[in-house]
Order: sequence, then structure tokens, then C-alpha cells
Amino acid sequence: MKTYQEMHAGPAIFQLGLPALEQGFPEQLFARARSSNLLKTGAFSSLVYPDPRGELELRREIAAYLSISRNLHCFPEQVLITSGYSSGLGLVLRMLSVEGKKVWMEEPGYRFTRKGLELASLNIVPVPVDTEGLNVAYGIEKAGDAALAVVTPGQQAPLGPTMSLRRRLQLLEWAASSGAWIIEDDYLSELQIDGRPAPALASLDEGRRVIHIGSFSKTISPGLRLGFVVAPAELVIALSEVAATLAPAPSPVIQLATARFMHDGHYMQRVRRLKRLYAVQRDALCEQLRMRDAEWIKAGLAVLLKLPEGASDTKIVREAMKNGMAPSPLSAWFANPAWAQTGLLLGVATAPEQQVAASCRRLFEIIGMSETCDQEQ
Repeated sequence: MKTYQEMHAGPAIFQLGLPALEQGFPEQLFARARSSNLLKTGAFSSLVYPDPRGELELRREIAAYLSISRNLHCFPEQVLITSGYSSGLGLVLRMLSVEGKKVWMEEPGYRFTRKGLELASLNIVPVPVDTEGLNVAYGIEKAGDAALAVVTPGQQAPLGPTMSLRRRLQLLEWAASSGAWIIEDDYLSELQIDGRPAPALASLDEGRRVIHIGSFSKTISPGLRLGFVVAPAELVIALSEVAATLAPAPSPVIQLATARFMHDGHYMQRVRRLKRLYAVQRDALCEQLRMRDAEWIKAGLAVLLKLPEGASDTKIVREAMKNGMAPSPLSAWFANPAWAQTGLLLGVATAPEQQVAASCRRLFEIIGMSETCDQEQ
């Protein structure tokens, strides 16, 4: 049986954070876009340093796309190109100089964000999440003097609820009155399977306290290593200076290829195809879970499978990895052990319809064996 490392060259079944393998990387489209831009990025740009904020063509396309897809109206000058989400987060944290201060972090929340905040020497305050998203009142009560909040309001990672309008306004009011900053991790962009996605949190802020971070990892490929930050106007100069010194933008060739990909309408078409595919794959997965009388909830681009009481989600995941599956243990998304819950996050994007029945059958065999072992112990 393959280990997770052995199969890491391609996505495993139920793995989070990756687009569907069936759609693949748009090699032909990017090849055409790159070839059309090689003259532009070759002889001339090799003699000068590229703009540390990123290529203007791509920043224009991103600004236009956000206006349509996320109701976020901004100028290209407010957009900075990064090497993915983690690069954008590091860039923003360095620019804000918030070392040693308190930061609200969703509980449960994205582990790599938590690690990034720890590396930036921030004092993390876990704030619980419910069906309306981040519990803002709890955050104010426990750490109203926090300098920063990091949230996933579009679809909370990992539980999936969209932050309610009431909570959004409450969060913005707190930030405005306390002088705090909000980092909006828009990790799924418009990949909301049911209906239209809610507008970006930054769209309600009028460019004051919200720093919007997005990437192309879920919509094209994490291997592209391409993301962006949309900053309030007052932060643009400082952010550009940090980018020029510590985090220059990715290759101009990749940026210009992506800009052409977006300009020609291919990117929007790809997102729509992915949404249709994910709806089919999620429905197939849910049907398999219904057939087994399992308890589950929809969680963005995942399905959260509840486990029998006392079952160890981390043990089940370790065994599943030996069988070509890579669900995520819910307990690992919690910082506070007292609040931790168990469950399996089954990624929808990497669960092809033709493989989901066999994968579910094997997964439930593993869960059953784990339950038996726990009872014997």
C-alpha cells in the first residue's frame, strides 16, 4: 500500500486544498498566453527590475474580476501580486508590525494561518465559530484590545458557514472603533457550490480596515504559486516597500500569462466548470454517506463526517493514507484542546464520482476497525 509521501505527486482521494484533477492545469491555454508575452517579458524586461507590486496587466484583471465576482471595487494600485496566500499573509504581518500584540483567530481555523501568526510573534486568541461565523461578541469580551483579526468570512475554514451580515457589521464596527485591522482570507473566492457567493467582507468596508487576501491555488493550481493582496489605500506605499525588500512578485511571465488567461475569459469559464463538477461530486459523496446512515454536514468544498463517540480521527486518517485517501482530521484544526471535536473533512474536489463509492466503502471499513480496536482497549 502507498504511503502519503509516495502518492504526494498527485492528490489523494478526499484531500483538501486542491482543485479537481480532472480539470487539470490549463497547459495549452497558458502556453499560448506565455508565447504571446515572451517578447514583452524577454529582451526589455530583462534589463530592468520588475515592479515589486506585480505586473500592471494582472493587477488590472484582478481588480476587474473582484468587482464582478466579489463586489469588491478597488483600483489596480491597491492590488499587490504575491507568491500565494502564505506569502501575502507574511507580507501583511511584516508591514503591520504587530509583533507581541493580540490577534483573533477562528476556532477551529486554518493551521497554516495559525503557524504564520505564531512565527510573527503574535498572541493568538482563539475565537469560536458557529453557524453565523466568527463569534465577534466573544472576541470583544476576551480580547477587545486585539490589534488584528484573521477571518474566512466567505466560507469558514473548515466548517463552511458564511459569516452573517450581522456579524460582519459587528466585526467592522469593532475594527473601526478600536483601530484594529482585519485580514480577510478569501481562500475559496467564488467557489461556493450553492448559489452565488456572499460579497467579500472588504466590499462593506469602503477600503478602511480590511486587507483582502486571495490566491489562484483552488481555482487553477497551488503549483502556480500566485496570489494577491488588496490593501486599503493608506497601506499601499508601506506594503509596496516591504514587497520590494522582502517579497518580490513572482515571474512576470507567469503573471502576464495569467492576465491573458483572465482577459480572454478562460478563468471565469474554468471557475464555472469547477463549480458544476464539484456540485456533482459532492452530491455523489453525500449519497454514499446517506446509504450508510452516517452523520454529516456540508462544509464548503468539503463534507464533515461525524465519527462514533471516542473514535480518533487522527488514527483513522493515518490508516486512510495507507489506502490512497487523505481526509483531514477535524481535531487538528483546533488550537484549544478543551474545545476540540473529532470528525473527518472529506474534500469534494478530489473525490471523483467514479471512485467515491469504493473509497467510501474502504473508509467506513477503516472507521469500523478503529471503533472495534478502541472498544477492545
